[in-house]
This record gives sequence, C-alpha cells and structure tokens, in this order.
Amino acid sequence: MHETWNLRTTPNPLIRAVGRGLERWNARHPWDHNAHFHRWILRSLPDRPTRMLDVGCGRGALLAQLAARAQQVEGIDPDPGMARAAAALVEGLPGARVHRRTLAEHAALPEAASAYDAVIMVASLHHQDLERALSQARALLQPGGHLLVVALVRPTSLPDHLWDLINALSNPLIGLVEHPRPVRRAELPGPVPMPVRDAGTTMALLRAQARADLPGAVIRRREGFRVTLRW
Repeated sequence: MHETWNLRTTPNPLIRAVGRGLERWNARHPWDHNAHFHRWILRSLPDRPTRMLDVGCGRGALLAQLAARAQQVEGIDPDPGMARAAAALVEGLPGARVHRRTLAEHAALPEAASAYDAVIMVASLHHQDLERALSQARALLQPGGHLLVVALVRPTSLPDHLWDLINALSNPLIGLVEHPRPVRRAELPGPVPMPVRDAGTTMALLRAQARADLPGAVIRRREGFRVTLRW
C-alpha cells in the first residue's frame, strides 16, 4: 500500500481539502525552509575553517554568513540569476567569491582538489546526480573536512509517508512561530525566483550511497520536509 499511496498526490477529496487549507495558512505565515537550517550548518562547521564551498549557493544568504567564519568562502551556482544575486550580496565581503558553474565543473579544477575544510549543499543535491555529486564533494575536502547537506527526498516507504504527514501538520505551526504576523499578498517580496525541481532521490538511496561513499555519515529526517547529512 505504501508504495502507491502518497500524501502529496492522493485524490482523496477530504485530504485535498485539508491540504488546500494548510496551503492558505502557510501562505499567510511563510517561512524559509532552507534558511531555517543555516543555524544547523553554522553549528556543524569545523573549528576555525580557512576555506569553505557552498554548492548551489542561491541568492547567497548562507554564503554571507559563512564569510564571517573563514578566510575564504566560495559559492557556486549554475543558474545565472542566482549567481548574480549572490555576487551582489557578498560584494565587498573579504574573501567571498561567487562562480557561475556546476559542482562537476568546479571539481574538475586542479586547484580545487582537497582544498576545502567544509563543503555545504542546501537543497541542491536533488538537482544533481547523487552518486557523482557525493563523490565530487568528497574529493574537494581536505582530510578531516566536513560535508554538510540539507536535502529533499522523494517519499516511497511507509516511514517516509508518515514523516511527510508529520511535516505537513507541523509546517504551519513552525510558520506561526517564525512569522507570527500574517502576510498580505501586497507585502510579499519579489526576489529572483529560485530554480525548483522535485526530488527524485529516495531516503533509501541516499542512505545506500552514503554507506558506499561516506562511511559513518549521519543522516536524519528533519522538519520542513528536509533531511540532513553530516560527514
């Protein structure tokens, strides 16, 4: 049953009606699911890092925070709008640079091999081939370096769907805490839109690939429909 039933796609009219109500609530009390994990990233960094890489840096919000922690931070993003927005945000910050390129292109640079104390991916892993991305990220790390990932996965198993349900119910509560004042439509900002893609990687596949490439990696289901990986 759990292989075919999916909370996100079920035609059940009652569940769809509840879903529409939750969507209206979430729109009035929005919260940034990715920025929510920036605190986890900052807490998980190695002591006194000198060089860090943010893969899929988006508009650069995390990159700007990382710039206060290390001598050199680099953000890469293949999307031209994201790269421009991130570069504008960190302009003037010492040691902060943004490159418009993919992880594969960055990993192919000879000077990037084993160069980083930390490699970070926030909601960018599912835009890439899982096996290649984890392998490339590992190759960029210095011995003892940290790989920190905030990922989205596609629910397939019964535990996946139960966790999806818990997230659907907790999401509006977190939104109320993070953004207690209801937002009116006219108040919504209009930044450069983030590229969006549905997750294809499953939790089982992520765990299996981590066992093969990142022995000892800690993977946890988290709030906001996210999963964290720390290695």
